[in-house]
Amino acid sequence: MINRRKSKQLTIGNIKIGGDAPVSVQSMCNTDTRDINATLKQINEMSDKGCELIRLAVLDSDAAIAIKEIVKKSPVPLIADIHFDYKLAIECINNGINALRLNPGNIGKRENVEKVVKLAKQQKIPIRIGVNAGSLEKQLQDLDIPLAEKMVLSAMGHIKILEDLDFDLIKVSLKSSDVMTTIEAYRLIADKIPYPLHLGVTEAGTLRQGLIKSSIGLGTLLAEGIGDTIRVSLTENPTEEVTAGYDILKSLGLRQKGVNFISCPTCGRTRIDLISLAKKVEEKFKNLDKPITIATMGCAVNGPGEARHADFGIAGGINEGIIFKKGEIIAKVPEEKLLEKLEEIIIKSSE
Repeated sequence: MINRRKSKQLTIGNIKIGGDAPVSVQSMCNTDTRDINATLKQINEMSDKGCELIRLAVLDSDAAIAIKEIVKKSPVPLIADIHFDYKLAIECINNGINALRLNPGNIGKRENVEKVVKLAKQQKIPIRIGVNAGSLEKQLQDLDIPLAEKMVLSAMGHIKILEDLDFDLIKVSLKSSDVMTTIEAYRLIADKIPYPLHLGVTEAGTLRQGLIKSSIGLGTLLAEGIGDTIRVSLTENPTEEVTAGYDILKSLGLRQKGVNFISCPTCGRTRIDLISLAKKVEEKFKNLDKPITIATMGCAVNGPGEARHADFGIAGGINEGIIFKKGEIIAKVPEEKLLEKLEEIIIKSSE
């Protein structure tokens, strides 16, 4: 059982972050926000995968104007990603955005920060302070201390600006492309602030490398109870980020959305095309939104025995296999009929 860090709870649209709320999964569109149709198409694709919060890049006034139409049609709360230009933040708030990603120390004069914060407070718009290791303030870059400590100092500086303006709808992230730096930064800040933490390993890479880095970084922190919302950064279709996010949370028992797939590695006992079969099982049931575990096992040794905890499972034999439920064998069928019979049994049990 993971004892989660206690944090202040925020509300973004209809999603609660922190406190006793489940760890939420979010991602970011890679479309041009000014292209309303393309952006909404991708938002809907991510939403269909279970994405709960989606961030949009707002590069100019045209993008901020597009936010108004996108917010109206989006099935999930949206976050505007703002850099440097306070006017874009104000425009997005006025156009209905649900939250901002904005570092107050980077948008110029204090009077401009005050304008954004005043409006955000009136509209109850949370602000995420997003510190990235690669873009720290010059005075922090020159300090002779570990990078993780510099990141925390940067975050604390931005937080102070907001707190001095009596604003506390704050969420914080401290991301590095280095996994251990990311872990250390979050550990350092976890006890210093009461605000919810957005976890991510930035610039994690393409699918394989990115999944490994994110799983280690986010998984380590989540297992320690640190983290209230996550974004798995991948150089991939954003829907892959959503799937990966839930898979990480499922592996830790923090969320159970969709099927949990387990399968054994192949070995000399295997007399069935296990690799192909396991892939077919995942493909067949990947969109089944039920909190069940399905096992694909290579032989009777690893079948009903080692996978006894699975709700349903297949174990291979010679040209045939068995189907089991909670460790009990309920059918024996030819190899080519295994998937069809498994589907029939799962559907029947769901009725």
